[in-house]
Amino acid sequence: MIKKLLSARLAGNLLLILFGLLIGFHLLVLFNLLPEDIVWGGRAASGPAQARTLELVSLVLTVLFAGVVSAKIGYIEAGKWGRVVNIALWVIFAYLVLNTLGNLVAISSLEKLIFTPLTLLAALLVLRLALER
Repeated sequence: MIKKLLSARLAGNLLLILFGLLIGFHLLVLFNLLPEDIVWGGRAASGPAQARTLELVSLVLTVLFAGVVSAKIGYIEAGKWGRVVNIALWVIFAYLVLNTLGNLVAISSLEKLIFTPLTLLAALLVLRLALER
């Protein structure tokens, strides 16, 4: 049913926009232009060094996710890695579902109200791509 509602190409392009915005968000947190307590459920503030490390991990993951999506929709040649890309999409889907659940129990209201629906949307878009052969 989801295949009929949304093309894989459109789902991928929407994901790339979301991931691009998320990359910008992580950079703003890394450069202390946004407070650290609005990420990682508001629980990563055991020190600026740990929060920066976690944000750096998030940034790298988001860039990797964008690369996988780009390969799936043909912006990057997947070649012999097509099967790996398909498996990676299912891993990203699981990650985003878990992330959505984490956002639901976040201390930060911003995280609950903004990132819960965004990660749910991203998970559904990744599911759409993962279902594409």
